[in-house]
Amino acid sequence: MRRTLVLLLALSAAGCARKNATPTGPLVERGRQAYARLCATCHGPTAQGYAADNSPSLRSPTFLASATDAFLRAGIARGRPGTAMAAFGRALGGPLAPAEVDAIIAFLREGGPPPQPLPPGPVNGDLTQGRVIYQANCARCHGTQTRRSSAIHLANPILLETASFAFLRRAVEAGRPPTSMVPWKGALTPAQIVDVVAYVRSMAVRPGIPAAPPPGARAGTPLLPRTGPVVLNPAGRAADFALKEDRFVSIDLVKKALDEKRRLVIADARAPSDWLNLHIAGAISTPYYDARSLDDIPNDGTWVLAYCACPHHVSGQVVDELRKRGYKHTAVIDEGIFAWQHKGYPIVATPGLLPSAAPPPPSHR
Repeated sequence: MRRTLVLLLALSAAGCARKNATPTGPLVERGRQAYARLCATCHGPTAQGYAADNSPSLRSPTFLASATDAFLRAGIARGRPGTAMAAFGRALGGPLAPAEVDAIIAFLREGGPPPQPLPPGPVNGDLTQGRVIYQANCARCHGTQTRRSSAIHLANPILLETASFAFLRRAVEAGRPPTSMVPWKGALTPAQIVDVVAYVRSMAVRPGIPAAPPPGARAGTPLLPRTGPVVLNPAGRAADFALKEDRFVSIDLVKKALDEKRRLVIADARAPSDWLNLHIAGAISTPYYDARSLDDIPNDGTWVLAYCACPHHVSGQVVDELRKRGYKHTAVIDEGIFAWQHKGYPIVATPGLLPSAAPPPPSHR
């Protein structure tokens, strides 16, 4: 009920902003189209957030007022490794050229407050006290270094590399209305806010993804070349899955089918940048925003299983497209790539990439 109320308030606020906005120019319109194609499935059609797990509001006035264009650009182009937020920059294997990233930023800022200078303040806090405050007030939503939860995962190397101390301090002070991130100014003293921000920044001990194309990336190419077979175990027996809700198959049943050398296709629905860094062994890249990536999947009754990190949203779009094309046996791999990784099932990962934080418990998804 609370999440529903939050989304209704966000949609209302976004609608008011649209009514008061001045006519848009071509840059904003290009950004609107790119956002609708790539971002709306997780962040919502009006960027209100939480259409998919952990995807924050990009329209909150306190966010737009404190986020610089450089911060937004890094978030879009480099993503949030280990989460559902892919690196969409073309240099890292994503679909967006720099000018397209700038267009999305222009769209997000439409009708919102311009970025405002953040006042300087103390940047050194008591990590011990900050940890106590974080565990008592923040961990249930923002998770820990090793476990994600229902809100944005703060222990993310790219986030903490690009977010200034002042930006994080303002986020704690002012919150993210109208989302469930409430203002903590008044509930916490200024010193306690500095302490908790210092502790959050100390969580950036896990190496992130290098700011360079992973091996195999082809900058400027929206579709990856196939480097292996589309169909796994083509001579094997047909797979046989009992689906939950006529849509989902568990990772354990998929692993069992692979161990039995059953014939199937595993489709990674995320952006190619994510596939390049981490994917299920044998999976092909079929980005949810590019239906051409499905054209070479045989429509002969072979099971086609799609997965993502959401863990259902963009993989669900791929399954929906396959079903529209008449594929008889399709399903979403229920728990997604990170649950697969944490089970210790076979993956292909960029050398040196550490395991991602564990997915949220089922009750938080």
